Amino acid sequence: MPANILIEDADILYEEEILRNKYNINSWVRYIDHKQGARKEVLFQVFERAVKQLPGSYKLWYRYLKERRKAVRGLSPSDPARKEVNRVFERALVFMHKMPRIWIDYLKFLNKQRVITQTRRAFDTALLSLPITQHHRIWPLYLEFIKSHNVPETAVRVYRRHLKLDPNAAEDYIDYLLSIDRLDDAAVKLAEVVNQDKFSSKKNKTHYELWQWLCELISKNPDKIQSLNVDSIIRGGLRKFTDMVGKLWNALADFYIRQGNFEKARDIYEEAILTVSTVRDFSQVFDAYAQFEESSLQLAFQTAAEKEDEESTLDSEMRMARFEHLMDRRPLLLSSVLLRQNPHNVDEWLKRVALYDGNPEQQARTFTEAVATIDPKHALGQFHSLWIAFAKMYEEKDDMPQARVVLDKAVQVDFAKVEDLANIWCEYAEMEIRNKNFKRALHVMQIATTPTSKYGTSAVYKDSGVPVQARVHKSLKVWVLYADLEESLGTFESCKAVYDRILELRIANPQTVLNYASFLEEHRYFEMAFTAYERGVSLFQWPIVFEIWDVYLVKFVERFQGTKLERTRELFEQALTDIPPKFAKQIFLLYGGFEEKHGLARHAMKVYERATKAVPKDQRNEMWNIYIERANATFGVTFTRELYSKAIEVLPDKQARDMCLKFAALESKLGEIDRARAIYAHCAQLCDPRTNEQFWKTWQDFELRNRNEDGYREMLRIKRSVAASYNTMAFAETMIKEGAAAESAEAADDMAALEAEATEIAKKQVMSQFVKAGGDAFVPGTGNKDEIDIDDDDDDDEPTENAEEKLEKAVVGTKAIPEEVFGSLPGVNVEGDNDDDKMDEDQ
Repeated sequence: MPANILIEDADILYEEEILRNKYNINSWVRYIDHKQGARKEVLFQVFERAVKQLPGSYKLWYRYLKERRKAVRGLSPSDPARKEVNRVFERALVFMHKMPRIWIDYLKFLNKQRVITQTRRAFDTALLSLPITQHHRIWPLYLEFIKSHNVPETAVRVYRRHLKLDPNAAEDYIDYLLSIDRLDDAAVKLAEVVNQDKFSSKKNKTHYELWQWLCELISKNPDKIQSLNVDSIIRGGLRKFTDMVGKLWNALADFYIRQGNFEKARDIYEEAILTVSTVRDFSQVFDAYAQFEESSLQLAFQTAAEKEDEESTLDSEMRMARFEHLMDRRPLLLSSVLLRQNPHNVDEWLKRVALYDGNPEQQARTFTEAVATIDPKHALGQFHSLWIAFAKMYEEKDDMPQARVVLDKAVQVDFAKVEDLANIWCEYAEMEIRNKNFKRALHVMQIATTPTSKYGTSAVYKDSGVPVQARVHKSLKVWVLYADLEESLGTFESCKAVYDRILELRIANPQTVLNYASFLEEHRYFEMAFTAYERGVSLFQWPIVFEIWDVYLVKFVERFQGTKLERTRELFEQALTDIPPKFAKQIFLLYGGFEEKHGLARHAMKVYERATKAVPKDQRNEMWNIYIERANATFGVTFTRELYSKAIEVLPDKQARDMCLKFAALESKLGEIDRARAIYAHCAQLCDPRTNEQFWKTWQDFELRNRNEDGYREMLRIKRSVAASYNTMAFAETMIKEGAAAESAEAADDMAALEAEATEIAKKQVMSQFVKAGGDAFVPGTGNKDEIDIDDDDDDDEPTENAEEKLEKAVVGTKAIPEEVFGSLPGVNVEGDNDDDKMDEDQ
């Protein structure tokens, strides 16, 4: 023990404990805790004694160093006491060199003393002493220390050492190089980073953002960066990021502008606007280009104003013309960008042609380039419209030979659809018609409708494997135009041959058949016209054939009236075969009208009766009204009574009510009061007094008008009866709905089901605790297995009580239990129990 230490009385116990076991750390800790209030010198002497005995104790060294640092807090960095603490740290690190916490505290303590070399060496020693898995705790302090002092060369070397451990920290190194104005080294390092595909940015920068950072750095500092080929680096980025190149092109141009190489910068801008493929990149490059030209123009104007010589004036005028030319080219340049995105865009090619309005030669070149570039199979838009516009351009300039050359080439193009080629042929013929070349127009349509020699008429119209030139002869559009031309310019025979050919190819539509028949009727060939109708109805099914039947039947009846009665009836029956209900009404009305006018009234009534069953449900009421009206006009009022009765039977309730009112009004008009009253009574069963007040008012007015007191009373009685029946029905429906809703809610609520089950179990448990009148415990459901309980069915109707009431009425002992307690529980014989009780009392 050192001689200069004064031991107090309170220390003796601790000293004795240490003498007994000086290698026990807990004894030293208790002694140190005891001396916390003593002078620092005394406390430090205790710590020194402790670490001398236990030099490998991290706990002692950590507390000792902490107390040492606390003692010199607030002193000058150059105070000798701090150096003493440094020596203590060094002694501690002899034993604690694997403890990163001790190193961190030591390094922070040295950093505050501003001793750069000693601190740097301490950092290096820490990195050498600690395992590499602990280096990540030292490097942030090291980098922070090295950046806080103006030692750039040392800092660069430290950063390079750090990058070997963590290559992804290159961005911090680059930022430091930029802060010390070593741009060339920063650009070189950044170039290495962007070339590493596996580089992961700690600042969450994308690869494109790193490229953009590099391009911006090297373009804005062309004089300070000498180690890199700026042009090749930026062009490498352009090849890599083809859809985001606007800023990279601007960076390359800006590099040459800052070097003063304006012509090269202008060439870069021109190259950029001719190669970018997105409107966004084009806008970025064009705006930068325009700003560059504008700045150059302003500089030229200033120079011309200062020098006032002819050369400066010419230079400013040339720059002005260049700027105006650039702005005039913008729509064409933008069009080029859109066409580079999709060269098969027909609408964009047409817009480009419109930009050259007033320049026929350029328009012709654009059309030629368009038809040569677009692939018909991938065309976006109507490719045939481009060929037609091309031909019309020459037609408007009265250059018909060249227009025909264009269309002759167009009809040889392998279009994606037959309709495109058909439009070309039709436009070809219409162009000849506009120029009064009618024979040539007919010749064009003859060529269009002639099958090719290779495929003939066997080519299927929708077979995409066959060229469109071999299928266009089955295009209805081409044949219709051909028929119109023959009808206007040709002969009857030639036109008839065209229509017959359309029907033979089976490509006609109903309108074509109607046109053919109309053409024959105009030339007084009625039987041929009817034959055309017959051929038409054989080509189509319902509902398409309705248009033909509608015209055919009207024309036939107008032509023959009643002279060919049986033939007309056969036509109507043929038309009504498999007719959809939707179209039945029109045909039946025509049929019925024909029979009324030219046939038999009896047949007409049968037709109308068939119609009431054939038409859709929503048209049956109207059809019955027509039937009754026509029967009334033909056979009189009495014949309609039976029809009214049938209509009321088959029609829905709402429509049957209206029919009943009409029937009753008819009988009332005829003076048949009793029949009308009976009809009202029948209809009353269909009329709820709450919703059909009009009916009851009509009946009431009828009774009041006829002044029949008995009839009025009967009407009121029926009204009350019907109202009661509807109320009962409504109540039953409401109960059914509420029951269904309750069941669905109970099924949906699982918790309610579980609670109900738990309640039921609780009831059973309560019942199991009842005591039988005789002292024995009674459990429901247990008893003589062979006993026959014949009273179960009768007991079902007895009222039952809940478990709580039963529990209140239960008496333990020999007291008799009321019969209601057990209700209809099986196995309970109350009378037998009472007999046993009497026997006990007698005994």
